[in-house]
Amino acid sequence: MSSAVAVQGVVQHYAWGDREFMPRLLGHEPDGRPWAELWLGTHPNGHARLDDGRLLGDVTGPLPYLLKVLCAAEPLSMQCHPDAARAAVGYEAGIYRDPNAKPELIVALTPFSALCGLRPFEATDEILRSIGADALADTLARDGIEHVLEALYRGGFDAGPSVAAAVASGREDLAHLIDLDRRYPGDPSVAVALLLNHVVLQPGQALHLTAGNLHAYLRGAGVELMGASDNVVRGGLTVKHVDVDELLTIVDPTPLTQPVMTVRDGRYPLPEAGVTLTRIDGGAEHTSHGEELAVCLDGTTGYLPPGSSWTPEVAAYVVVHD
Repeated sequence: MSSAVAVQGVVQHYAWGDREFMPRLLGHEPDGRPWAELWLGTHPNGHARLDDGRLLGDVTGPLPYLLKVLCAAEPLSMQCHPDAARAAVGYEAGIYRDPNAKPELIVALTPFSALCGLRPFEATDEILRSIGADALADTLARDGIEHVLEALYRGGFDAGPSVAAAVASGREDLAHLIDLDRRYPGDPSVAVALLLNHVVLQPGQALHLTAGNLHAYLRGAGVELMGASDNVVRGGLTVKHVDVDELLTIVDPTPLTQPVMTVRDGRYPLPEAGVTLTRIDGGAEHTSHGEELAVCLDGTTGYLPPGSSWTPEVAAYVVVHD
């Protein structure tokens, strides 16, 4: 990366990771392990280093964001994140690991399947009735989404027949339910997935996960940008700790009509963290405005000091301070 300082990120080998995409992107032969995430930032659990061995934070100080490449071969957990006010209260109460919000966005590098936000009522009602899940549709129409979420997660509604109907329906837009039900039979989050938008992003398309957005990444690779926080509240689809009480406290019940992010001029704003992920075309000059990190589509990664000029040879995603 000419005119940029090379940075070595930290690879996380989580069980859900893809075994091919990441190592090949970074110029390595696959070794049989799952390569789930490449972390670029100053997070203590994955602190990037400059080529001379120094920690990135020794040069930049703590960064308010974390840049990743994420590669999922299997579904991640059903989860959401608190806003800053709830995070601060929860941190004092011992619920959260830090007092910060954890906004996220992800830009697809490959076709990327995800659940993102609660689907508008009319669309969900049509799907449920088309597959014969009338009991769930009637409960949703009568009591509303907040009641249904609580009933599903606390066992107040038997979702088994609804999930079975979805699996047996043959609807292409519900095919992901088959995989989720096979992996996590009886998990309430499988039924909750019936209420969420399912999207398949094409390369360059993105999701913006604001506070309270109930979501789960299912499969694919992308560049992810998030606030530097560890505050994740899981509801299911995982062997990790779940916290239904907190999930129901912070989930945003507002229907999400347009789950796919609107993108203008290759810019993907993450205003909660004060940064924007920006696509820079190969051969286009870029001047940094602050402590910026970049990941190129040939797998090279780098640090751009404030005021430095850089022309990537191939397209790159750069974190630009607003």
